[in-house]
Amino acid sequence: MKIAYADCYSGISGDMFLAALLDAGLPLEILQAGIDRLHLPEKVELKLTEIRKGALRAADVQVIVPESGHHRHLADILAIINGSSLSVQVKTNAAKVFTLLAEAEAHVHGTTVDEVHFHEVGALDSIVDITGAMIGLEALGIERLYASALPYGTGSIETMHGRIPLPAPATLEVLRMVNAPLTPSDAETELVTPTGAAILGVLATFERPAMKISAIGIGAGKHDLPTPNVVRLLVGETKNEQPPEMVQIESNIDDMNPQFYGYLMDKLFAAGAKDVYLTPIQMKKNRPATLLGVIALRRDEAALAELILRETTTLGLRVLPIARHEGRFELRQIHTAYGNLTVKDKILNGKVIQSIPEYDECVRLANEKNVSLAEIYNSVHLAQKGDN
Repeated sequence: MKIAYADCYSGISGDMFLAALLDAGLPLEILQAGIDRLHLPEKVELKLTEIRKGALRAADVQVIVPESGHHRHLADILAIINGSSLSVQVKTNAAKVFTLLAEAEAHVHGTTVDEVHFHEVGALDSIVDITGAMIGLEALGIERLYASALPYGTGSIETMHGRIPLPAPATLEVLRMVNAPLTPSDAETELVTPTGAAILGVLATFERPAMKISAIGIGAGKHDLPTPNVVRLLVGETKNEQPPEMVQIESNIDDMNPQFYGYLMDKLFAAGAKDVYLTPIQMKKNRPATLLGVIALRRDEAALAELILRETTTLGLRVLPIARHEGRFELRQIHTAYGNLTVKDKILNGKVIQSIPEYDECVRLANEKNVSLAEIYNSVHLAQKGDN
């Protein structure tokens, strides 16, 4: 199993994590292509440089966006994420991070999630940091993320809410909500940002795994500290663990408006479903009906069952324990006669056994170049043949 361990001895922020992913082998062009698929209202460019933090070299990533005082609500940000052509897993995890941040901000300011204005967090660079982290983990084929305990210091910082104590209240609330382990620090500066805390809170297990290291990414922080202000991302392999417990949730439904299924499917994926399927069946009294099926982790069963009972007309669900074997994949970019495209390499026993182009990117190029979709797929085949 391919895993990564975030050593956060000097803290964590969204841009530090993104820089570490790039330094660990994530191609900048893959990340940029993924960010472009967000279809953001303003042009965003990524710039990667190598700098020094104390005695260490580190990667520094800059998110270049136009100046804007635009504030966004959670619904605005989720609309951007869910309206993109990114994978379901990337969109689901990015949405979870922003939802966690919204819940923390609402608690701190004594308001509701819908009323929260994402000032700094809602800026374009934070949308890029959070979504980019999900793109990078997927592209590198990382199946599980681990993290160290997080340092917390003291002092204060100036924000759009005025001067507030450190750690920032929203950061502390996120760390409380995810039960993250903390270790004290004498630093009088912001070591852990809300964005960094939420990314790890949603994705990481806070423990140090046994692993064989294949790559190390060093991501630079913006502050200069007495010790190198970096996060170290260790990427490697661990022995295959027991597969996670999975369930199959099913229900036969014969009295629901079929237009509702598309909405329901989106909601189920956002709530953690690994797969959702609809099968036409025939039920009692010879009624045409639909078999709704959901594949999910056992830990998400209760939330998904409640969602189905709330959003459909069914009165009951069947739940069966199942086992699932999963292949690993990584993303890479290739150059075709019609432009750059992302392909997904399926990996088995350390070898690439299939390479599949990303459908949405093929559609985009077909429309841009005014050629058939089949011609785009053929250009991918020719490009891959030329690489061999």
